[in-house]
Amino acid sequence: MPTDKEKRRVPILNTYIDALSMEETISEVEKIIERGVPTQHVVINANKVNLMNKDPELKRIVNDCPLINADGISILWAAKILGLPIKERVTGIDLFLNLVKVASEKGYKIYLFGAREEVVKKVKEVFEKEYPNLQIVGYRNGYFTEEDEPEIVKNMAESGADMMFVAFSSPKKEYWINKYINQLGIPFVMGVGGSFDVVAGVTERAPQWVQIRGFEWLYRLVQEPKRMWRRYVIGNAQFVGYTFKAKIEQEQKDGKSLLKQEKGRKKSKSHKSGSRNSKTSAKDSTKNSTK
Repeated sequence: MPTDKEKRRVPILNTYIDALSMEETISEVEKIIERGVPTQHVVINANKVNLMNKDPELKRIVNDCPLINADGISILWAAKILGLPIKERVTGIDLFLNLVKVASEKGYKIYLFGAREEVVKKVKEVFEKEYPNLQIVGYRNGYFTEEDEPEIVKNMAESGADMMFVAFSSPKKEYWINKYINQLGIPFVMGVGGSFDVVAGVTERAPQWVQIRGFEWLYRLVQEPKRMWRRYVIGNAQFVGYTFKAKIEQEQKDGKSLLKQEKGRKKSKSHKSGSRNSKTSAKDSTKNSTK
């Protein structure tokens, strides 16, 4: 019988999405913390699908994650085109903010990792002001050398954190978390991209009405055109191409399946007809021999 994970997991393009609501996702995270097994979480958007198409190792890392959410409106659009049951976005930043709130309420310990020193410090201050009961057991900026990593990981492993949020860009965060997830020993580790910058007020998130209409990407493009034009102009075009290619392949596969079924019906019909003819011939033969 299929597991709960298999029932909720929907294959889309070169990856999977767990068809969960925000509430269901938070419930899954709480189960992960309760089990205590180090688990990497990831969200999927158009950019990540594009990166995975070019990077087989990133594809493996992402698809091995036990919990994968649909971050971008692009994923919901592709799901609609392909007729897949993915109804709700669980954006990385919204999940991050909700989990910090849950951590405050349930006594989970958190670790903040990434961004510039002044940014991660500001994030810590913002959360401590908003949630006086929140236990932030460690924080560190995202600037270090490879030689620094063993000491950094040791510090994180000794922190006793239940959740860690890693504010690197993709694919760096996916690679880094995958490399150290077992050494960290932290039950739930999530990449949050530029979310620290938003919390710290360095960058501005799109207004709610823009998010609802699916134009958050355009808002970011207007804010940072030099940095984001390649990702959103060229990248979105690539994603649309991947989606329609998948749709064509899906239709061809469905067509071949229907053709195979039709051939099977004709063969079965022919076999039944042949059986009837054989029976009729046998009867006629019996009658003739009796005569």
